[in-house]
Amino acid sequence: MYAISPAIHAEEMGYAMSRLEIDSDVSDDGSAIFEDCTSQPTKKPLNYLDNEISQLTKLKSTPHQLLGQVGPGRPELPVSPVKLLAGRESNYSGRGRFSSADCCHLLSRYLPVNGPSLIDQMASRAYVSQFSADGSLFVAGFQGSHIRIYNVDEGWKVKKNILAKSLRWTITDTSLSPDQRYLVYASMSPIVHIVNIGSSETESLANVTEIHDGLDLSSSDDGGYSVGIFTVKFSTDGRELVAGSSGDSIYVYDLEANKLSLRILAHTSDVNTVCFADEASHLIYSGSDDTFCKVWDRRCLNSRGKPAGVLMGHLEGITFIDSRGDGRYFISNGKDQTIKLWDIRKMSSNVTNPGYRSYEWDYRWMDYPPQAKNLKHPCDQSVATYRGHSVLRTLIRCYFSPAFSTGQKYIYTGSHNACVYIYDLVSGAQVATLKHHKSPVRDCSWHPFQTTLVSSSWDGDVVKWGFDGSAEVPPLSAKRRASRRRNS
Repeated sequence: MYAISPAIHAEEMGYAMSRLEIDSDVSDDGSAIFEDCTSQPTKKPLNYLDNEISQLTKLKSTPHQLLGQVGPGRPELPVSPVKLLAGRESNYSGRGRFSSADCCHLLSRYLPVNGPSLIDQMASRAYVSQFSADGSLFVAGFQGSHIRIYNVDEGWKVKKNILAKSLRWTITDTSLSPDQRYLVYASMSPIVHIVNIGSSETESLANVTEIHDGLDLSSSDDGGYSVGIFTVKFSTDGRELVAGSSGDSIYVYDLEANKLSLRILAHTSDVNTVCFADEASHLIYSGSDDTFCKVWDRRCLNSRGKPAGVLMGHLEGITFIDSRGDGRYFISNGKDQTIKLWDIRKMSSNVTNPGYRSYEWDYRWMDYPPQAKNLKHPCDQSVATYRGHSVLRTLIRCYFSPAFSTGQKYIYTGSHNACVYIYDLVSGAQVATLKHHKSPVRDCSWHPFQTTLVSSSWDGDVVKWGFDGSAEVPPLSAKRRASRRRNS
């Protein structure tokens, strides 16, 4: 038997799992929290981002120069759909159709801000929710042991209802294999389970109706206590898993050999987030409560497990990392209430900790100190910083918007104050705020090809946002919300 780690995390303590929390203005210790969730864009956007990534974003989302030209040196953006159609007829792209930049320029103007429409309601908190790579499936994981997989193309019908095995506290993460045949799920345990979702069974009860194989990530040097897995991800080829834990470590599991192939004591505190940088899977990004983002190159790891580089800039722990997929840029969400954009070419080999923190604060039950909101890391290596959302109580997640429909022009995030925020990557402006939920929005996911976004919250709701005419499921009515509250 394992003993529970003394370094217990916010994801596994302090909450009554049997009670569905509806009101977001009450913290878990009962004290009131007052936060504004305005739907208006921020009046103080960032300084215009002058970096290579701004040029890359423009190239991916700006149509042919002849379409926007209204005079010498006078481009006019955005270009109207009529002009885009005219450009297609004139074959400006040279392909007899819209270029990918034309498509992104048009589609990125139609943000998924209308709705929401109800997908599902559960009597426990939603912790994770993600589209598959092709957008045909959607996965949502709940604290009450349930993981549901929805068939998006069949009206969001439940394809598989998984009841997790040996759950500790909550489902902390899930990941679909690239071929969409398998799903792995993690909780506050060193055992990650894998399920065959291609079977005909709709109800997947662990080791009763289906086998949930356990993959043991523990090792002899874990200190004698049970680590919890905060994050787990498939590699692009589906042959490996990468995971981060409360044991300050990164794990790589070889699925073909069915064994742990690599363990790195990577940080000095919980590794809350980890992911592969690109399709090659050589580079790994990690983020920790020690405030550092680290880059690991598996091709040149020595026995001491030294990272390829360290990126400093967050003042508090890091809750999530999302890679742009190019092996160069990524974003991170931090408990200092910011998202930061990073270029790994700016990383350093040494860690600098100037001791900037002069206050006591715990994000699990306290508001962020007002005196800390204007602090800046003296060695900030980030490219840009985005503010407006709140990162409290749980590991809030953030993402780049899809490449196909937006050219990754935006970043978006859940928030403790029950909203979803969308920021313009280049200007830093808050371009949309989605309001519906009554409790923290821990996760959200933008469809890879459609103008659709799904948000999931601790209030138990999984809802879909789109633009006018895109709704495919019934809107959430006040009557149904009231009924859900009475039953909870």
